[in-house]
Amino acid sequence: MSVTTSGLTAVRAGLLDYQAAWDEQRRLHEAVVAGEQGDTVLLLEHPSVYTAGKRTEPWDRPMDGTPVVDVDRGGKITWHGPGQLVGYPIVRLPDPVDVVAYVRRTEQLLIDVCAEFGLAAGRVEGRSGVWVPEDDRGPARKVAAIGIRVARGVTLHGFSVNCDCDLGFFDRIVPCGIRDAGVTSLTAELGRPITVADVLPVVERHLPTLTQV
Repeated sequence: MSVTTSGLTAVRAGLLDYQAAWDEQRRLHEAVVAGEQGDTVLLLEHPSVYTAGKRTEPWDRPMDGTPVVDVDRGGKITWHGPGQLVGYPIVRLPDPVDVVAYVRRTEQLLIDVCAEFGLAAGRVEGRSGVWVPEDDRGPARKVAAIGIRVARGVTLHGFSVNCDCDLGFFDRIVPCGIRDAGVTSLTAELGRPITVADVLPVVERHLPTLTQV
């Protein structure tokens, strides 16, 4: 199923293996670069998988032999799996390409999505993604992660939002290379079930933020 809003097509891809999603990203990227396809965002869930960005250190990886897929995005290691909504925007950035501005727009999209569910989240200086600030429950906690790459002016990879996933998967790694902060989910923070199906249409509605320059 696909929905087009403000010139951006959102494709609901369901549960998709990481390699299959990566192949589709590359296919779409070539089409957008060539001008054969408009800006497109894949929205999906993955079966459980760890992916390691270019800055991943050996000690960031799981020590129990869990398989890790090395990928060409920025950032370090993270987990994807059921209960987490993943978005892969394949969008053409305006000239001159400003990657930091695009990351900030992606963060704003995710902050606005969290707000719709009643969760006050924001940025942490020097760290990408979207965070629940430190409070009496503990240190700052990441609820949404961002890891992107830009090639020939068009984006790859993207963001993930923890909806009702099993947070235990993050205990095997140093998620995003950050040792002094936690990982959380919308469900854990709000004390009520928030599913991928709940979050999907809200993310779709906010996708135009990605291209508002």
